[in-house]
Amino acid sequence: MAFTPIEIVFISLIFVWIGFVRTGLGFGGAVLGLPLLMLVGGSPINWLPIIGIHLLFFSGIALINATKRIDWSYLKQSLPWILPAKIVGVVGLISLPPTVMIVIVYLITSFYALTWILNFQISSREGWVSRLLLILGGYISGTSLNGAPLLVAVYMQNIDVKRLRNTLFVLWFLLVMIKMSAFLIVDVYINWKFSLMLIPIAALGHIVGLKVHDRIIENNTQFKRWMGSALILICAAGLSKVLIYT
Repeated sequence: MAFTPIEIVFISLIFVWIGFVRTGLGFGGAVLGLPLLMLVGGSPINWLPIIGIHLLFFSGIALINATKRIDWSYLKQSLPWILPAKIVGVVGLISLPPTVMIVIVYLITSFYALTWILNFQISSREGWVSRLLLILGGYISGTSLNGAPLLVAVYMQNIDVKRLRNTLFVLWFLLVMIKMSAFLIVDVYINWKFSLMLIPIAALGHIVGLKVHDRIIENNTQFKRWMGSALILICAAGLSKVLIYT
């Protein structure tokens, strides 16, 4: 993809935002960033490799000194439900037409936005509900990296809050490794140079997110309602763009 200087400025700001959300919330960088990137241009298959490279880089740095603050037991317990669905989702991402994937991303994002606006909590008190959410989250993560809210809903019920974010970082690292490996196997184009150029820019948001993480968590409901409202507008614009040009 070729971009104008103005588009590159917008892309840079979006990656600052993605880095901020990733560390500020512990998840959601793709959910809140991918719809914005697709407004600039391209489809999920163009942007997910770049987002994936960044996630591997920053989560790897965050986990260097945090191995003792990870719930390895529950991670191992949940992976057999997540991984098969993840692989099926990756196959769908690679095989489906770009327009279909764009619509899927906007619809998934719109669903999350509505739950945030209405303050609807996705819960997993029953065992079968937890397993269903893990499967759905794994599948959606495979198609678009947007499965985080479903997976987080289960992990929050089963992991101590002090270990939650680092355990999620390990999960994201594993899931993105699977997706990036699939991209390499089927020879999906990955703009490594552009990805690496954006890392220092995303680092700005990463650092700010680390500093304000506790404050965001304290005002989680208000933050999500504001973001949900913005996401609805973004998704409406994105879907309109798809309908106009197809």
